[in-house]
Amino acid sequence: MSTYTEAPNHLYKIGEKVKVIQTSPPGHRRTPAYIRGSVGIIERICGSYPNPEELAYGFDGLPKRVLYRVSFKQVDVWPNYTGPSNDRIEMEIFEHWLSPLE
Repeated sequence: MSTYTEAPNHLYKIGEKVKVIQTSPPGHRRTPAYIRGSVGIIERICGSYPNPEELAYGFDGLPKRVLYRVSFKQVDVWPNYTGPSNDRIEMEIFEHWLSPLE
């Protein structure tokens, strides 16, 4: 059985700049610590899925959360990065980990 559903009520649009929230709550978190606080661009709206942070503890993961593919410049994520300045890292991040860029 698929857990995917369309995401008609997504907050962010493709091409929009967002910031990953900088927080370190206890427990299982799908968003890696190294990407928290980084600014990226929405590349794709992947749909809505049960929240894996709740599923990890045996809960139903509801309500479903919108998942985005976000692209980040490597030089913005890794302060000492010496590769080409146009290198990027792409990551799928749930909406509750994102905030609008102000």
